[in-house]
Amino acid sequence: MTTPICLWSGPRNISTALMYSFAQRQDVQVVDEPLYGHYLRVTGANHPGGDEVLKTMNCDGNIVMRELLARQASISPQRLFLKHMAHHLVDLELDFLQHTCNIFLLRDPQEMLPSLNIQLPNAKLADTGLKQQWKLFSDLRSTGQRPVILDAQELLLDPRAVLQKLCEHIGLDFDARMLHWQAGPKTEDGVWAPHWYQSVHESTGFTRYKRKSRFPDHLKELLNVCRPWYEKLYEHALRAETEGEK
Repeated sequence: MTTPICLWSGPRNISTALMYSFAQRQDVQVVDEPLYGHYLRVTGANHPGGDEVLKTMNCDGNIVMRELLARQASISPQRLFLKHMAHHLVDLELDFLQHTCNIFLLRDPQEMLPSLNIQLPNAKLADTGLKQQWKLFSDLRSTGQRPVILDAQELLLDPRAVLQKLCEHIGLDFDARMLHWQAGPKTEDGVWAPHWYQSVHESTGFTRYKRKSRFPDHLKELLNVCRPWYEKLYEHALRAETEGEK
C-alpha cells in the first residue's frame, strides 16, 4: 500500500521550501498545512490571517486526515506530501500515523526564535513544536516505525546529498528537479502565505546556509528551554556530506 508522506516541522523553518521541492516531482502531490484550521479552532491561537484560515478550511482535523488517507488511496501510485506543523497536533486522534511515512524537520532554535518572534512576540516552547516533535518521534519509534529527521542547516549545507538520503529512506528515487523551482507564489500555498512566505517566494531553490550573527537577549531564556529538546532530536538527523559547525 502506498503511504502518504507527513512532514512534521517546527515554525520558521524551511518547510515551505521542502514542500516546493517535493512539488517538482511527477509522482508526488503536495498539501500545505491541512491541520492549520483545526489548530486555530482548538487552541484559539491568534495568528496573522487566522480568521481567513478558519473561514476557508475544514477545521475538524480528524475528518481532514481521514479524507487525506482516502485521497492517497485514490491517487496511488502517486504519493501525497503533507506539510504539517508539529504543534498542530492538538486534540486529535493519532491512529492515522500508523498509515503514514513520517519526517521531522528541525531548525536550531538560536536561528529559528528571532524569526518566530516577529510573527509571535510572546512565543513559548509549545509554539516551537520541539517538545511535540520529540514525543511524536519517540512514540513512533516505540511502535516499530523508522521516522527520519532532517535538520535545516544540514539540508542547506548540501541539499542534493541530504535529499538523496531522505528519498532513499522514504522509498523514492532521487529526482534532481527537487533542487529548483520558480520564484513567486504557488498554487499549493495556503491562504496564510502572504503573512509567512515572503522570503521563500523570492527563492528558486534552497538558499545557501548563512549563520546569523546576533541573538536577541530577551529570547535567551526561551532558547535555554528549547535547546535540550532540539539537541535530542538533532542527534538522529541526517547529515550533509560536509559537516557543518554546531
